[in-house]
Amino acid sequence: MTHANRGRVVAAWLLLLPLSALAVPEGPEFPSLAWTQREALNYAKTLEAPLEQASSLSFLLRLEQQSLINQGQWLQRGVQDPSWLSPLNTPLTPLCTMWSQPCAGDPFRYPGFDPFYEHEAEVTPVVFYDEGCARISGRLWKPRGVAGAQRLPGVVIETGSIQAPEPLYWWMAQALVRAGYTVLSFDVRGQGRSDLQTPDGRQGGNIDSSVFWNGLVNAIDFFRSTPVTPYPHNLSCAGRYPTAVAPFNPDHAQLDLARLGIVGHSLGARGVSLVQGYGAPGAEPWPGLLDRDNPVDVVVAWDSLGSGAGVVPRVPAMGQTSEYGIAGLPLLSPPDPEAHKTAYQQWQSAGLPVFQLTIRGSTHFEWSLIPAFPASSWCPQIVAGQCVGGWARPLAEHYSLAWLDRWLKQPGEQGYADADARLLADADWQDRYSFHYRSARHFPRRDGGLAACEDIRAGCADPQPAGGDSSGGRFGSAWLLLLLAVRLWANRREPDWGLFAKRSH
Repeated sequence: MTHANRGRVVAAWLLLLPLSALAVPEGPEFPSLAWTQREALNYAKTLEAPLEQASSLSFLLRLEQQSLINQGQWLQRGVQDPSWLSPLNTPLTPLCTMWSQPCAGDPFRYPGFDPFYEHEAEVTPVVFYDEGCARISGRLWKPRGVAGAQRLPGVVIETGSIQAPEPLYWWMAQALVRAGYTVLSFDVRGQGRSDLQTPDGRQGGNIDSSVFWNGLVNAIDFFRSTPVTPYPHNLSCAGRYPTAVAPFNPDHAQLDLARLGIVGHSLGARGVSLVQGYGAPGAEPWPGLLDRDNPVDVVVAWDSLGSGAGVVPRVPAMGQTSEYGIAGLPLLSPPDPEAHKTAYQQWQSAGLPVFQLTIRGSTHFEWSLIPAFPASSWCPQIVAGQCVGGWARPLAEHYSLAWLDRWLKQPGEQGYADADARLLADADWQDRYSFHYRSARHFPRRDGGLAACEDIRAGCADPQPAGGDSSGGRFGSAWLLLLLAVRLWANRREPDWGLFAKRSH
């Protein structure tokens, strides 16, 4: 074959590359009025939640009522145990300590109003010390009526930072209980109803962000403690305060110690991204005091899965990301469609299951239900005293549960048999995927095949069969063709079409 003919062959094959694999996601060209109009409509979704709340008298009355109840409970705690009151533990600090107004979260999800607590769950408030002897306030959740010998997988939920106390994430705790999990939720040191600082003055919250990984390890230790192996920091910190602390997890009998997931939002997402990797080659050793090895089996990170220095992929991970972030500003030009896949690519390179999705029209506050904050719809209707429907939260719940079920549930348990199907339910959720940023997945199915797709919104080929192409749908074939073309051009020799046929079969 002549040099010119080789060039024509390469050009012909390049023309066959699927354009969706290499181009910006679908939509009008930029710059254009059509692109700007589409972006304005998409950005308008970020104002849905505050607008629907402000226009709902039922929502506003319930929020005011629950805020007053929460303030009263905080004051009552201080009267019963004055050690909670100090120059630093005040009605204003830690931020959101009163769980009032925006800090109340969804006001329809509280005990005394939501029948969930009477009919579906047993929820136990607990206090335990962290490694610095700060008191950590949390809750243990389990399905009501669990048989004594029944062991359930466990999940620890870590909040975000600044204005993100524990109640903002009760939607996920409730969903997990309904799905057959036992759960620990808690306020990180420095926010909500936990201590602002340690007795010797060490800070929490954003002042010392390490509490989001060190404190998560402490919470995992407490969650896994039993009468035989009590929680160590309660012993080492004994006598610091007169406050009663739980010596071990009172729901320990229902927790299967062999199955643990961790979920975190914002700085909590950074926390779970770091903690899952402890003990992996090249990472710090597991710092917990009850387990020799890292007990975490799966992670879900909400805005977003961490990458780079300090993060070492070790277990299956799902990252969920917002389009507009904390700032919540509209886009003035098309972003890099691959920009949200850095951690995804790090996990994929490590050969570990990973799923990355970006939600269309979303902000950083989709996972923390903060009244009046910019977010897509999460209480469009109030039915039987509950918020029903919404945009981002139902998607977040669907995929978070399916991912946890995929790696933690056992045959015969709720959610085991259909976990893969729920993760591949593109038709149900495709329109809620971002058209600015690509979402992708790469994980083995339970039937031995591979679910691999580099642009879920653009449409995925059928999941690859066992032994199939692992590089992901149309993008994988395109990438192989491109590599082949480059190699042919460089080597100036006849192509080995049989080799390509074997790889793409």
